[in-house]
Amino acid sequence: MSMDSSMLLALLLALFIPILLHLVTRRKYASYNLPSGSLGFPLIGQTISLLRALRKNTDYQWYQDRIKKYGEELKQVRSAVQGYLRPEMVTKYIWKMDKEVRRHIDLHWVGQKTLTVAPLAKRLTFNITCSVFFGEEAGPIREALATDFEALVKATLSIPVNIPFTKFNKGLSASWRIRKLLSRIACHETTSVLIIFLLRYLANEPDILGNITEEQEEIARNKGPNEPLTWDDVSRMKYTWKVAMETLRTVPAIFGSFRTAFKDIEYQGYHIPKGWQIFTDQIVTHLDTNFFDEPRKFDPARFHNQSSIPPYCFVPFGGGPRMCPGNEFAKTGTLVAMHYLVRQFRWKLCCKEEGYRKDPTPMPLLGLPIDLETRSPPGYAHS
Repeated sequence: MSMDSSMLLALLLALFIPILLHLVTRRKYASYNLPSGSLGFPLIGQTISLLRALRKNTDYQWYQDRIKKYGEELKQVRSAVQGYLRPEMVTKYIWKMDKEVRRHIDLHWVGQKTLTVAPLAKRLTFNITCSVFFGEEAGPIREALATDFEALVKATLSIPVNIPFTKFNKGLSASWRIRKLLSRIACHETTSVLIIFLLRYLANEPDILGNITEEQEEIARNKGPNEPLTWDDVSRMKYTWKVAMETLRTVPAIFGSFRTAFKDIEYQGYHIPKGWQIFTDQIVTHLDTNFFDEPRKFDPARFHNQSSIPPYCFVPFGGGPRMCPGNEFAKTGTLVAMHYLVRQFRWKLCCKEEGYRKDPTPMPLLGLPIDLETRSPPGYAHS
């Protein structure tokens, strides 16, 4: 058999086998009342369609189209929320977070007239994570690790084709250097997204920014020179965290969660076979008028009485036994950063109409460039 014939046969098999598997699967489950909807293409399902929607920031409409088409039964999947990290586990690290934030501001913010927030926020939270979990201080090792991790994050939702120069290939090449660190270090991405969109919202909300600043100034007045923040200080940042929660409600740092059914499941009359992937999306719940009044309005006051929010309807960190283990770490890192930023700077958006995409986490299209104005010294010397 010639080489051309062999290649043609291989191509035909590559096309035929997925189709055959698809038909066998459909026949296998023909007797079950499966959830409504299309299974999409063989092997890849509707992945390409979802990725396209994420990158255009139209994923909410993508979900809604399927909810409207296939019924109310699939509107929500609620899980019991149980955190892995308790607050007391983070208290011992706050001084390191404080040190990294002050160092970062001194190096990258002080004296600047304009800057782009997104890459700086990512680097800040990455540095905090390295310092806290691994004791890795500033230097070439941390710089190389940051580059590798950025490549790995970009590869998480890429098409899994291992061809040189693709995002997936670059992610695989980087993964072996950080595989042992990944489970701990992933929380930095959530923190950076939260800081980026907090600054984005606050640029257009002077009253809310003023209330945050007042809260942070009150905390600062009770501290001595060069004294780092403590857990008690962070615990008093209640209003700041309410604003952060409203930010996470309107722009969840993760677009959704995948879970695998370990056994056959009966859910509201539908049969979900063992091994199927179940996808839950936060944004659909967060923007549901059944749970939040005027859900598209940015209103931190809705968190003044958190008991009024139905259980498991605010799930920015996911839920269940696999809820993001870094939620308390992300909260603390964000609050420490905001303590110094709002007291020392004021900013304006260079492009007020800048949109954002999800690739895989939300990110402003231009990186959130801002005009920066120094407000006052932070009151704590850099050490």
